[in-house]
Amino acid sequence: MDFTIRAVRPEEHEEVGELTARAYLDDGHLTFGEDDDYLPVMRDVARRAVEAEVLVAADDDGTILGAVTFTAGGGEWADIAGPGEAEFRLLAVARPARGRGVGEALVRACVDRARALDGCVRLVLSTQDGMTTAHRIYRRLGFVRVPERDWTPVPDLSPLWAFSLDI
Repeated sequence: MDFTIRAVRPEEHEEVGELTARAYLDDGHLTFGEDDDYLPVMRDVARRAVEAEVLVAADDDGTILGAVTFTAGGGEWADIAGPGEAEFRLLAVARPARGRGVGEALVRACVDRARALDGCVRLVLSTQDGMTTAHRIYRRLGFVRVPERDWTPVPDLSPLWAFSLDI
């Protein structure tokens, strides 16, 4: 691996927010594009870093390649994680960094954090049905679909798919 996984630094909040927003916008994962209500949430890394753990993948020169948000069940950033579970969300990899294992390394870091949490037995996530590259990473690492936990955060839109990994 020619990059490091570490906690985001305050001076990187804006850059990580824009990287995340661009990844979702450019790949067509925000239904309402630049007008999507979720976009400001994605860009607010300062808030996320206070309420959860934001991890980044960074090159030796400091270039941010990707990011993810990790939280324990019951945390402010847990959408579907309950007691005894952890969750990650907002996995994003900059387009030029794709194909280098950045996404998988960030997911593995979340798995490691979940395993280190006392009482945590499962790591869960929500994803869009069209995020097929991410689905391949999840399945390769042992995550399974749990359709009974799919949910719809925005009425009249497709549900988010749930994946789970027993740890």
